[in-house]
Amino acid sequence: MRVCLFTDTLGDVNGVSRFIRSVADQALGTSRDLTVITSTRIACPQRPNIVNVRPPYARPMPGYSHLEVVLPPTRGLIAEARRRRPDVIHVSTPGPVGFAGVKAARRLGVPLVGTYHTDFPAYVEHLFQDAVCTWLCTRAMSSFYRPFSRLFTRSLEYADAIVRLGFPRDGIVKLLPGIDTQTFHTRHRPGDVDAFWRGYPGVDPGAAKVLYVGRVSVEKNLPLLARVWKAVRALVHQRAQLIVVGDGPYRVPMEADLAGQGAVFLGFRHGPELSRIYASSDLFAFPSTTDTLGQVVMEAQSAGLPVIVTDQGGPSEVVRHDPEPNPTGYVLAADDVRGWAATIARLVEDPALRATMGAAGHAMVQPMSIRHSFEHFWSVHEEVAAQRRAVPRIGRFGPIRAAV
Repeated sequence: MRVCLFTDTLGDVNGVSRFIRSVADQALGTSRDLTVITSTRIACPQRPNIVNVRPPYARPMPGYSHLEVVLPPTRGLIAEARRRRPDVIHVSTPGPVGFAGVKAARRLGVPLVGTYHTDFPAYVEHLFQDAVCTWLCTRAMSSFYRPFSRLFTRSLEYADAIVRLGFPRDGIVKLLPGIDTQTFHTRHRPGDVDAFWRGYPGVDPGAAKVLYVGRVSVEKNLPLLARVWKAVRALVHQRAQLIVVGDGPYRVPMEADLAGQGAVFLGFRHGPELSRIYASSDLFAFPSTTDTLGQVVMEAQSAGLPVIVTDQGGPSEVVRHDPEPNPTGYVLAADDVRGWAATIARLVEDPALRATMGAAGHAMVQPMSIRHSFEHFWSVHEEVAAQRRAVPRIGRFGPIRAAV
């Protein structure tokens, strides 16, 4: 079986890009015929199964200077797919490259599979708080996903959101969660943690480190974290610091808001350094309400950190919390500033509780390897390809939908 995967994000720093790069690596390591096709001026990994067709036009996205607005060469992208004669086309993102993937599937007469990585209607509602904008985004997403045979979701909570787009429930598949458990692991904790943190200006090696990793933007609910952090500092004073890894349009106002409050902004960090930052921290706070999975939450648990997430979105599905046995963290209301502050303060003051929860999180996530997730991902594509061979194609867009 041959699969072409179209994506608008690959060189960017986000969970979707990391997942797609991991899928490409797993395909190479297992001799599966998968080609990732994208169009960007951002540097991409050099892999024999990654094709970057340089766009004729690209510029920084307003408010997100590290992201691009791209006009891709649609014909060139379709030509790349045609050369590879795929049995299935996977579209990972509903952007210009994703639209090219939909066109390629129609031109080549092959079925479409996709992943609902991002709940764009929820993002638009959160950013603009405008019912008309949200309605327009919902209609656009509904039209985009209509021809797909299968649509992966990273969490069960978003199955209902996909159904509201008009997609049939029997075409939705929950992708088994998986991360690179070797890259994010307790073994990456340095022998001298204090010396490690002394390498970052403004970081107090003796303070407990409360970590956030991700895009620094309003739609990640970071205004809540800023309010929570002020309350935390009032409770624990200088015994804790907030470490923010990532960048985005909210970084400057958040830095200004938390000046003198023990918050340190490290910007983007990658590779082994990011692995060590995870493993050297003490707990992880992720206030997002719009993530379909929250890959960073799994990475933090794999690195041995207790986690705190909201009760909205996918991250709550990968956290074991009270009253379950061996809890790995807390799931709290998305607007409960006092509850968040009290929980963070409790963990700051109780190293034994942090160690117990961190060990439980590490053990829980180890079976959730990217290899395990990839095998499930690939098997669904095999089923779709087999159904296409067995059932005559109906209409313009592919095979009859059926339950997986």
